[in-house]
Amino acid sequence: MYKRQKILLSLLKEFGGCLPNTDMQKLLFLLSEEFHLPAYDFIPYKFGCFSFQSYADKRNLIRDGFLLSNEHEWRLASEMPVSQFQLSSEDKYKIDLFHGKYSSLKGDELIRYVYLKYPYYATKSEIIGKILSPSQTTEIEKARPTNQRTVLYTIGYEGKSLEKYINRLIVESIKVLCDVRRNPLSMKYGFSKATLKRAVESVGIEYVHIPELGIESEKRKNLQTRQDFDTLFSEYEISLNKKKSYILQIETMLSEKKRVALTCFEADPNSCHRTLIAKNLRINPSFAFEYKEL
Repeated sequence: MYKRQKILLSLLKEFGGCLPNTDMQKLLFLLSEEFHLPAYDFIPYKFGCFSFQSYADKRNLIRDGFLLSNEHEWRLASEMPVSQFQLSSEDKYKIDLFHGKYSSLKGDELIRYVYLKYPYYATKSEIIGKILSPSQTTEIEKARPTNQRTVLYTIGYEGKSLEKYINRLIVESIKVLCDVRRNPLSMKYGFSKATLKRAVESVGIEYVHIPELGIESEKRKNLQTRQDFDTLFSEYEISLNKKKSYILQIETMLSEKKRVALTCFEADPNSCHRTLIAKNLRINPSFAFEYKEL
């Protein structure tokens, strides 16, 4: 069992073994932010801070018999062997302290506390009017990213959680995420096409996949030296001359939406073909835009 799952189960046990969905998310968030038990990353979502990974873990923990299946709450299985998710004495002490501080906060009061202390995570909320007064809502609006310049971004997901990745997009006001992988499958949670598409579209970012701009997986095998990469990318750059319609598709998106991000796997943009796509787009002297790597 992963440590983050042990933290999740220990937190739930400390709060009585059952919590509503929104309370569980807010408490996990506060535990990560204020007590330095960073089990999960979070994004601003429909009811405030939200972790996709925590729900993936919930499904697995239900499957393994640690949680009971309930779409509205998190509930420990009554016969669960507690020893399987015990933490170190230091981590357990932190959870005890956390419970002492936040055990009296629940429901709307807990949501309000998180919204006001961490306004960025309330910027996508659909219940702000119910939770906050008009003057408090104004503070949330100030935290909302509002970038408008025409910028082409590139971003790799290597080394990033799905939530950290999406936060980078939100903060830069990305309107379209353009996936330029040939085969958009990943062993890393959240980055296979269907899951990534659902996740980004749930926060208002359009997802577009252009597999024709990807590199065949067999060509990426056995790349060991800088020269190997240089040879591959030289061939790829030449091949872009035959893919002008797809380059034009990105140019049109950028012209209309203003904030577009090209995505692939590699953390280093110099080891990824997305950089060559961006370079090809910048050749057009009649279409000026900024270019940045996230």
